[in-house]
Amino acid sequence: MSNEWNVGSSDKKGLKQQTEYAVLVGLVTRTETEEQVQEYLDELEFLALTAGAVSVKRYIQKLPHPDAKTFIGKGKLEEIRTFVDEREEVNMVIFDDDLSGKQVSILESTLKVKIVDRSSLILDIFASRAQTAQAKTQVELAQMQYLLPRLRGLWTHLERQRGGIGMRGPGEKEIETDRRIVRDKISLLKKKLEKIDQQNMTRRKNRGNMIRVALVGYTNVGKSTIMNMLSKSDVFAENKLFATLDTTVRKVVLERMPFLLSDTVGFIRKLPTHLIESFKSTLDEVLESDILLHVVDISHPQHEDQIRTVNNTLKELGAIEKPTLFVFNKIDRYRELYYDQLMDEEAKQEIEYTLQASLHHQFEHDNIMVSALTKENIDELRDRLTQMVREQYEIRYPYQAKQW
Repeated sequence: MSNEWNVGSSDKKGLKQQTEYAVLVGLVTRTETEEQVQEYLDELEFLALTAGAVSVKRYIQKLPHPDAKTFIGKGKLEEIRTFVDEREEVNMVIFDDDLSGKQVSILESTLKVKIVDRSSLILDIFASRAQTAQAKTQVELAQMQYLLPRLRGLWTHLERQRGGIGMRGPGEKEIETDRRIVRDKISLLKKKLEKIDQQNMTRRKNRGNMIRVALVGYTNVGKSTIMNMLSKSDVFAENKLFATLDTTVRKVVLERMPFLLSDTVGFIRKLPTHLIESFKSTLDEVLESDILLHVVDISHPQHEDQIRTVNNTLKELGAIEKPTLFVFNKIDRYRELYYDQLMDEEAKQEIEYTLQASLHHQFEHDNIMVSALTKENIDELRDRLTQMVREQYEIRYPYQAKQW
């Protein structure tokens, strides 16, 4: 995978199909602990695996702030270079933060392998998962916005090597020309997205005045699986990050009461700003929804941090105040991980009741524990959702009796 894209090319295929081997690099700064960075690298490893790369080693360094030229210190860089030289199969080093074009250029010339930062890795996954014209356009726009400030660092063959006459003008001119091409491309993609948004708005108007419910949550928490169970449809679901990129909308009828259920792209920590900007039109389904089902992987050790990440993104979108039901999924997995086999049922129920009460107090929303895999409490979820939809219909049509 490369850190630059062909301007004007829309056929993004992501990482090559054959397995690639990568080294992961994280930085512990003043605002983070080593335990947090290890968790971030766990997620980065899953991102790499989703893109088609296998992690073979991790490197963590403590620095007050990233080095302006190499991101990490010279000693750690030399340590990584030695390891990469000894392991011929390693052809990539992935950093858990964004790098500047200059940093990428210096790191590539030192390590002699591909350098990938967090944003470019996520963009690569998005490029390989995009199916609709809207998603492909959004990915291409995000790629162009990512590329624009990094052009100088990536155009290494135009840099002045020793100075002197004839070494300055052409490089600067060609970089400026390329910047104009990228800016023009960004402008065209934004206009194309505006047109697609208008078409989507017309399509949404044609859906009538039905209540809309949106599934939101961190990536890979089981939103698509729950979507399939509630709507009895066949939305693509996979145990990988960003398995769902395109918003899917299905009509659902519970107790003769119809509503629209949408499955949206999952959120993630350190999601690049330009990605959020590019995918705001996809998240219009969240903005226009009446009810949010916030799906959480309760078995994940950092589920509370994931909830905060999603809530922060919803706050940015202006959707945090909508009626919300927390759906704590994978309770079966939670029991496997955290319960002693000798624990009796009464003790397990007491733990789950206490956990639910604590989460309700902390995040101020009703919640329900379910397992999409074993279908535990799915009927109760349907009942709770039906009640929430009914309440929204009563608010929308207070003087009109509706018989569903």
